[in-house]
Amino acid sequence: MKTIDELIDEGVAGRRVFVRADLNVPLEAGAITDDGRIRAAVPTIRKLAESGARVVVASHLGRPKGAPDPQFSLAPVAQRLGELLGADVAFAAGPAASAGTKATVDATADGRVTLLENLRFHPAETSKDADERGAFADELAGLADLYVGDGFGAVHRKHASVYDLPARLPHAAGGLIATEVTVLRKLTEDVKRPYAVVLGGAKVSDKLAVIEHLLEKADRILIGGGMVFTFLKAQGHEIGASLVQEDQVPAVKGYLDRAEELGVEFVLPVDVLAAAGFPDLKTKAPAAPSTVAADAIPADVMGLDIGPRTGELYAAKLADAATVFWNGPMGVFEHPDYAEGTRAVAQGLLDGSAFTVVGGGDSAAAVRLLGFDEKAFGHISTGGGASLEYLEGKTLPGLAALEDS
Repeated sequence: MKTIDELIDEGVAGRRVFVRADLNVPLEAGAITDDGRIRAAVPTIRKLAESGARVVVASHLGRPKGAPDPQFSLAPVAQRLGELLGADVAFAAGPAASAGTKATVDATADGRVTLLENLRFHPAETSKDADERGAFADELAGLADLYVGDGFGAVHRKHASVYDLPARLPHAAGGLIATEVTVLRKLTEDVKRPYAVVLGGAKVSDKLAVIEHLLEKADRILIGGGMVFTFLKAQGHEIGASLVQEDQVPAVKGYLDRAEELGVEFVLPVDVLAAAGFPDLKTKAPAAPSTVAADAIPADVMGLDIGPRTGELYAAKLADAATVFWNGPMGVFEHPDYAEGTRAVAQGLLDGSAFTVVGGGDSAAAVRLLGFDEKAFGHISTGGGASLEYLEGKTLPGLAALEDS
């Protein structure tokens, strides 16, 4: 695929460059709580602006139902993007294909940036009907002369701005996407060993496909988060009131058996932090957790984090690794009483000498929330779902659309 540097060498000064970024940041009462994805988008946007392009940035935010919804407006993102760029960013507040938006884009001076309103305010952006998506892509193409795909967190979606629009304009991959692909290849091709994978998060069903694929590649797989209790259940252990996906127990048993056949070490917690109920994440009120054995969780409590002995075990299992991929927190890290398991894994990555990839989503948010230096990790991905699907060996529509034709 063509790189942004090649596109710039061909000349972008005075031309309208549509940058499909991923600015899908968390908001609370209209305030951005984690600007990681905005900061990740800045280098490509800045490079184009400094080359004299008239930069038109577009993104989605949240899951609006195909209609304008103020709680999902990108207005706060425009302000933060401007702060990071050190220059005002014009915000086209109307529908992306409206006359008002076109006027705002046309008024963008060379070297300046305009941000469009949330693309998902248009039902055609996410439509499964190719003709509907295509018609919307035609309208977006009218706003630009060139296309740069740089929203890695969206490349696994067959959406109009990700998949259909590149076919209508000369296109290139932005710096962020190029970096993500280079890094993920290090996890799938000529991997340095030992190769350890740490998987967490709430639902085991979200990770089964990647587990199946990684069984052929990883040397050891460490499991945490809410999904761990389905694994413990599959081993016949008592899990109390903990989260479990009963329908996934047979599949999990199969993967445990397969791992044993392949000689892949599957590492599960030896202890967990548990409580009688889910903690209050708004007030962060003390939750008074207790440490219990992972194979005998009392009936009246639920597991909410890996325990201290497990944190030490996991750190030890990461110590000699040459490559580590981590996706998903070890517990309810948003509450300080259940953040230590996730902290132990993050610190274990830093204490070792492995090439470390933090697989986006909640893992990336946890790194920032817990105060770790992002630059200390090998790479922090901006796309949790996209990273997982890449590791599953799937063809990602947004990457395929950027391939040279």
